Amino acid sequence: MCNEILDLYPDSKTLKILHAKILTHHNLQSNPTIRLKLIRGYSGASLLGTARHLFDESPERNVIFFNVMIRSYVTHQKYQDALCVFKSMSRNAVRPDHYTYPCALKACSWSENLWVGMQIHTAVYKVGLNLNLFVGNGLVSMYGKCGCLTNARKFLDEMLVKDVVSWNSMIAGYAQKGLFDDSLNICREMEEASEVEPDGVTFTSILPACGDLSAISLGTKIHKYVERKRLLPNLSVENALINMYAKCGCLKEARRVFDNMLIRDIVAWTSIISAYGVSGEGHEAISLFSRMRAEHLNPDSIAFVAVMSACSHSGMLEEGQHYYKIMTEECNINPRLEHYCCMVDLLGRAGRVNEAFSFIKEMPIEPNERVWGALLGACRTHSNMTIGLIAADRLFQLAPEQAGYYVLLSNIYAKAGKWKEVSTIRSLMKSKGLNKTPGHSNVEHKGQVYTFLAGDRSHPQTKDIYDKLHVLIAKMKEEGYVPEMDFALHDVEDEDKESHLMVHSEKLAIVFALINTRPPTPIKITKNLRICGDCHVAIKLISKISRREIVVRDTNRFHIFKNGACSCGDYW
Repeated sequence: MCNEILDLYPDSKTLKILHAKILTHHNLQSNPTIRLKLIRGYSGASLLGTARHLFDESPERNVIFFNVMIRSYVTHQKYQDALCVFKSMSRNAVRPDHYTYPCALKACSWSENLWVGMQIHTAVYKVGLNLNLFVGNGLVSMYGKCGCLTNARKFLDEMLVKDVVSWNSMIAGYAQKGLFDDSLNICREMEEASEVEPDGVTFTSILPACGDLSAISLGTKIHKYVERKRLLPNLSVENALINMYAKCGCLKEARRVFDNMLIRDIVAWTSIISAYGVSGEGHEAISLFSRMRAEHLNPDSIAFVAVMSACSHSGMLEEGQHYYKIMTEECNINPRLEHYCCMVDLLGRAGRVNEAFSFIKEMPIEPNERVWGALLGACRTHSNMTIGLIAADRLFQLAPEQAGYYVLLSNIYAKAGKWKEVSTIRSLMKSKGLNKTPGHSNVEHKGQVYTFLAGDRSHPQTKDIYDKLHVLIAKMKEEGYVPEMDFALHDVEDEDKESHLMVHSEKLAIVFALINTRPPTPIKITKNLRICGDCHVAIKLISKISRREIVVRDTNRFHIFKNGACSCGDYW
């Protein structure tokens, strides 16, 4: 009777009653099977302390006992505890088996404990388990998550038998380290194989790479594939599709996936709210947030970040303050640094820089660099040098090697015409060996992602691109365009400054798209930095002259340019 009940994973109350009866009517010391099931049961009920006590008191702990205890800790994300139990096996003269190693490798993966993972790798070779599929998958995953992608790929290539998990582990390893091109290439290799078909986990790993590269053609193909293979509904894949479309600036497609979902969790709602928010559709983001609450789904702290950020991007100060109040007073959620950052951004966008500074000083927790960075950005926009210097000083203390903050302060001085101070900041950067991160812009055409750097002349169509750019610049000047020299190098002549601004990476990517596509196809660009003020002015005019919608995703938000105007309202 006890065995049958324990096999059903009873709740903690039932488990304790059953445990008491077992102690009364059975000799637990002589019945390892019941003890093992109790350990597993307590683990399932999240009572790991009791499970560990039963494990420690076991007079004869074989490999099965160790496997159950290690797996229990891994399941509950207690990775260091799992590895401690694994290491204790040698002291107890217990030999790990082909179930032990994958579980221990998983603990190494998630704790990024490369040292123990490499010891396990050596051990599996010694006992001849390196050819075991499950052990091999564990090694690929461990090396991938620990950032040793060369080792992960080498081991994947050496595996005689691979399954979908093998490929997924490699895809995830590349994607998590930002090597999206490699991740996509592995996916293509998988499609060409070794009897293996991609599954939901594959697409959940690869779709973020499509989003980050704005590889909308591949993302759309994946969407059609999962529909054709009837892999939907699948909550993880659907959420990944929403994020992919959102990052590619395809709001309608993201919404279509969301509307077709049979079940929506808090992740789905937060993703679609965030998608509308970064696109400047604050009112729709608020409407969705209200719908979510009407459907009795309680927003968590991340959902509040999404809706407050949406208010910030759309300049909706009162609404943002309203949701901050709901979060703290109605939902009793303690603000995190992300919420404070949203509030500073909201106040700064509204020009209330002094109020934003006061808000920071009253924060009950220490502000981080994102909070001070939001304030410094507001100071740049609203030319508040006094508070800008204070914010910059704090940022230099918190992130002394972050070149972007020095550049922001330099721009504040440049805007005020204080060129001596600009020179001082640039000299300071040089003495510290700090360089501004090179800007690059991605644009997809016919399934291939093209990357442009500032002044790039490596593309086969370079001559056509520069010829078209010169024509556009002439037309822009007829419309009143004057290059904003503040965003060029300060130590060159004005003519050279203009030339430098003209060949910023986003301009080159846009002209490439103009040459190779026709209206009404929107042009979609992804940039690794925030768009500069000169490019922002220029692209507004290009959208008007070319009569094309141009979508630029920078590190902060989407800029949707139409007919000479931008969705950000000229604040970003």
